[in-house]
Amino acid sequence: LRSTIIGDAVAKALEFMGHKVLRQNHMGDWGTQFGMLLAHLNDKLQANEVAETALSDLEDFYRVAKVRFDNEEGFADRAREYVVKLQGGDAQCLALWQNFIDVSIAHSEEVYHKLSVTLTRDDVMGESAYNHDLANVVSELQAQGVVVEDAGAQVAFLEELADKNGKPAVYIVQKSGGGYLYATTDLAAIRYRKSQLNASRTLIFTDARQALHFKQTEIVARKAGFLAADDQYQHCPFGMMLGKDGKPFKTRTGGTVKLIDLLDEAVERAGALLATRDNDFSAETLADMADKIGIGAVKYADLSKNRTTDYIFDWDAMLSFEGNTAPYLQYAFTRIQSIFAKANVDMSACDAVIDIQASQEKSLVTKLLQYQDTLEQLIDDAAPHVLCTYLYELASLYMKFYEACPILKEDVTAEQKASRLAICALCSETMGHGLGLLGIATLNKM
Repeated sequence: LRSTIIGDAVAKALEFMGHKVLRQNHMGDWGTQFGMLLAHLNDKLQANEVAETALSDLEDFYRVAKVRFDNEEGFADRAREYVVKLQGGDAQCLALWQNFIDVSIAHSEEVYHKLSVTLTRDDVMGESAYNHDLANVVSELQAQGVVVEDAGAQVAFLEELADKNGKPAVYIVQKSGGGYLYATTDLAAIRYRKSQLNASRTLIFTDARQALHFKQTEIVARKAGFLAADDQYQHCPFGMMLGKDGKPFKTRTGGTVKLIDLLDEAVERAGALLATRDNDFSAETLADMADKIGIGAVKYADLSKNRTTDYIFDWDAMLSFEGNTAPYLQYAFTRIQSIFAKANVDMSACDAVIDIQASQEKSLVTKLLQYQDTLEQLIDDAAPHVLCTYLYELASLYMKFYEACPILKEDVTAEQKASRLAICALCSETMGHGLGLLGIATLNKM
């Protein structure tokens, strides 16, 4: 969840600010784990089970395959044989592997659609895409003296990250048996993005536990000339999503939470919340509201936190209509829309000169003028939470303005009304745009 929605928000903001953004979905579609997966799938197919059925629940499929790998006699050996065949280009293994990739991408696309994320199948550039280039990468590193042979492996010794005793950090790019590692793939990806995509700034969104790996990777890439001196290589780490007990977020039974199930539950909870409120909306409208509120609540709860920190996943807090939440911002947005509906005024026609009279007007307009600076900070720091904070402060100031500065009352002059409607229109435009960058839907009624 975090890498996808944080990266998407930053990408959208960069594009809005005029940058050309190339998305690269670096899927983990290769590696030794596929040996056990292919062996398990082959057994399923031998039992006349259809691949699509066998792979309908990838998380469960992986869990069962791992149990077999750890406990079933002979299975681990078969799994290792499949790894060798796969890496050797065996046609049957590649066909089985492609089944996994197709199902996995289809599953991801379903989730991306629910999240309003802009990643597509064309953005997929998984680990397997670099297989053909790994030997070349190692050869270049050898030729430049960046790596040396150590106990049969190809290793870079990084003095820059030496420990307190002066022992350099070890970075292996090829194992003694000839196999490659994630490090090799990441170096190949850096070289590709520079030489083929001409990327001047690369942002990598992964959890914070990989921070050292990417620091080491950057050092090796710069020594090898895969990155120019002025190229930016920015690992954007994020913390973990925790349960109320402060431990990694799990299901009630202790299992891994499936993102698609989490989103479905969010919509269900939002629907139940709406059902407790007096309304005369149709069932179809309520379902649409529940979808937008539920999905928005989950996304905003994540995006509104500094990405470098862990955060507590709390249904009640994220679905609240009070505080720094998506429902609060969505509600504030609907309040603005209701003003124009009551006034029977076209928002796009509200271009009157703004005449600031009340302190609440001044505070609100001042905040509106800070939107550009907020987006600059977001893209510089790759930190969507600064936009969330801005939108919450903007919504809060709008609520104060709404209470203190009448717009449609009879004693309001035509000039005051036009000025305040113009302020409302700017608030609507800014809030709607900001939420759009975060991938959070707005509502006209709530």
